[in-house]
Amino acid sequence: MRTRITLMLVLAAFLLMSVDCSHANSIWAKRGKDMRDVYADDVARQIGDTLTIIITEASKVDNKAKRDLKKEVDKGVVFNGEIGKYLDIGDFGLTAESTNELKSKADYKDERSFVDRVSVVVVDVLPNRNLVVMGARSRDIAGDKQTIEVSGIVRPSDIAFDNTVKSEQVADFRIVSKNSGYAEPYTRPGWLGRIFDVIWPF
Repeated sequence: MRTRITLMLVLAAFLLMSVDCSHANSIWAKRGKDMRDVYADDVARQIGDTLTIIITEASKVDNKAKRDLKKEVDKGVVFNGEIGKYLDIGDFGLTAESTNELKSKADYKDERSFVDRVSVVVVDVLPNRNLVVMGARSRDIAGDKQTIEVSGIVRPSDIAFDNTVKSEQVADFRIVSKNSGYAEPYTRPGWLGRIFDVIWPF
């Protein structure tokens, strides 16, 4: 009897030790009061959370216009003149011709592509739980500076499991890209060319 009681006590002590050890190493144990629950993901939901916008923007414009106008006028008037009964001055006439012609042709093509990734911060949560996001990224590489500013409204259901969202899924998406540095003068026309573009009448 005493052996059985001793065995039961040892078994109970072993079970208590194993429970304590399993609890200490359990994935459910929180390491800090500000951490998310283990079953929660890292998708942005509240003000101050961050997410990444994958920018894949492409635009292509191809406009053509052609106009061909022509107008021709040919008008003639003939008079038969007679003075009195015995004098006939014969026929005389007036002829007028005019031609008006206009030809014009315009061809405009523009193709652009922009690919990047920008992390943004949730600055507001709308009543329908949509997230208002805003963010910027600046780069300075060998004197060439680029600043990208993005903003928009993100629907939580469009956010992927890795906390990213595509730019085409962002409502009211706005992107501003500013470049400055050594390469800037080579990507825009000079001041004299811009003046001619303004005053050139044709």
